[in-house]
Amino acid sequence: MAALARAACARVGAVCRVPASGYAKKAGALKVKVKGQAKEQEPQQGPEVCTDPAVLATHAVGVNYYKQGPEVALKDDADYPDWLFQIDLGPPKKLEELDPETPEYWRLLRKLNTWHRNKIRKNRTF
Repeated sequence: MAALARAACARVGAVCRVPASGYAKKAGALKVKVKGQAKEQEPQQGPEVCTDPAVLATHAVGVNYYKQGPEVALKDDADYPDWLFQIDLGPPKKLEELDPETPEYWRLLRKLNTWHRNKIRKNRTF
């Protein structure tokens, strides 16, 4: 069938491309060819999760980006700057909760207006 399609394209003088690949392989155990042999490969596993409370209380688990080496140990609170403990980690404040005299208020107002304009533009029919 592919030969017929190529012959038809050759008569017209056009370049005809016929897809040569099939469907994607099913998920699961992958087979890898190694020098003429097919062996099954296990799917990749996620990183190991530390559940030891003593290690979690004294080390920053997952911060060390080197492949080998110990986890980064936490220091005393006096070794860190004061502003680090004043960071608000809760949900973001709403526009009504902010003071209009602050830059954060105007930044959030601009962001919300941009979202509103983009939503209106998305729903235009022309």
